[in-house]
Amino acid sequence: MSIPSPRILSCNGVVSYSSETPSVSTFLQAHPGAYTTTRTHNNSSCLMFWERHVQRLANSGRILFDSNPQLLFKSADVIPSLLTPVPSSMWELMIKSLVDDSLNKVLPVALKERRDGEELAVTVLVEGDFQKLSRIEDVSGSSIGGVFDVYAHFSGYVPFGFGVWGNGARLAVVGCGRDVAEAKYSDWVRLRKSLEKLRPPSVTELLLSNDGDRILEGSVTNFFVVCCKDNSAADFEVQTAPISDGVLPGVIRQLVIEVCISKGIPLREVAPSWSEHELWAEAFITSSLRVLQHVESIQAPRTWELRESKCWDEIAWKEKQFEESFGMITKVLQKEIMERAGLEGYILNR
Repeated sequence: MSIPSPRILSCNGVVSYSSETPSVSTFLQAHPGAYTTTRTHNNSSCLMFWERHVQRLANSGRILFDSNPQLLFKSADVIPSLLTPVPSSMWELMIKSLVDDSLNKVLPVALKERRDGEELAVTVLVEGDFQKLSRIEDVSGSSIGGVFDVYAHFSGYVPFGFGVWGNGARLAVVGCGRDVAEAKYSDWVRLRKSLEKLRPPSVTELLLSNDGDRILEGSVTNFFVVCCKDNSAADFEVQTAPISDGVLPGVIRQLVIEVCISKGIPLREVAPSWSEHELWAEAFITSSLRVLQHVESIQAPRTWELRESKCWDEIAWKEKQFEESFGMITKVLQKEIMERAGLEGYILNR
């Protein structure tokens, strides 16, 4: 067995060399902040959809700064009334400058340490320091960037094969939707651990729903179905919950929507309804590591009484199995997104 790429952690471009670098999950639980995760592509020749990730990171930071600063700053005594909104254009410029400066210093180190046959999973977190913020007179000014630290975590990642039976996702509906779902923040890594007690064996991703019927998203993914109308395979639409329902605006989620529009594939932003699961011909989940992964099965409770359950085996489940390992629409979307990955990637000079 080959030795995996070592984990690398940096803060503001300064690499911390340690044999005890934590996993990305452990790291995120130890630091508040807005973050994003992507990976390299094509033998680490580029970072996938990097500009989109930086923009989403900036949006997440701005949302947390304006509405939930306790999720962005490491000090526990944040007083929201002291924080005046920062223009979104300034947020984007500030985050891009901070992140680019940090990654330009650490990327060459991470690429040098990468093992053959692996890509790199890259997580960037922006964490605020309220003590520094309290010393700034004009919070809306350009000096706001000085109150943030940029962390970058790198680890080896081996992409799974698309369309191979056994590589599909096995899902279970187990919990309610997130707070501040429109922002990607590290505290969710800690909060979602409470759902693990309800994870049935072999299930690879947990789905969120507030009522047991309308499915919002996965705990770390966005969720899509290809829903037929009146059992007609020729009359269908792709469905995924709208952002307004309380889901993360995932980078790959947005790409799926764009591809559907460009290819003339019917799409409706509506939460897939479990009561209509017999009409689902295909399902897939999206994330920046998995990109697009077909779904093999979905389990859902027969009654929505999860709060009273202490373990998965106390729940009566109903399961849907998908007949095809990789449906036609899923194939088209996966192929198109992977082609765009090369076109929209941030080229890495090695």
